[in-house]
Amino acid sequence: MSTVTKVQKLAQVVEQRERWRAEGKTVALANGVFDLIHVGHVRYLEGAKELADCLVVAVNSDASTRAYKGPGRPHIPEGERAEMVAALACTDRVLVFDELNVRSIIRALKPDVHVKGTDYTPDSIPEADEVRAYGGRVAVAGDPKNHSTTELAQRLQSERRETK
Repeated sequence: MSTVTKVQKLAQVVEQRERWRAEGKTVALANGVFDLIHVGHVRYLEGAKELADCLVVAVNSDASTRAYKGPGRPHIPEGERAEMVAALACTDRVLVFDELNVRSIIRALKPDVHVKGTDYTPDSIPEADEVRAYGGRVAVAGDPKNHSTTELAQRLQSERRETK
């Protein structure tokens, strides 16, 4: 499947999820902004994929990113961020969402496992109650949170100032 066709609307992903379920496959859901993709993002998503047969990634829209991260973010538009995430071999489907959290996606998709990065613990995942309500599980994946888009952007700006 091509990168662009991996990026779909929620309704399309839910239909695919039903086909996967009929085939006996499990589904993991991961989410995030994925603004300036770095190795921490790759390790998180690869770790999420290891927990299920198929990986769906929900990418914050530009509006929800601004609400979550503040003005000046995102650096990269939502369509491009979604396409870059879809280009990773570990992703099976990608969708863009406007909400501040993924509760509505969890309700529609009912992933077998909802995966967050290592800045969470299984007990601190905000949507854990939503997942557990239908019998799903939550998990944490990736390496320690040693990578940050904010820090990367600041470093790039600093280097640019130094070269002027």
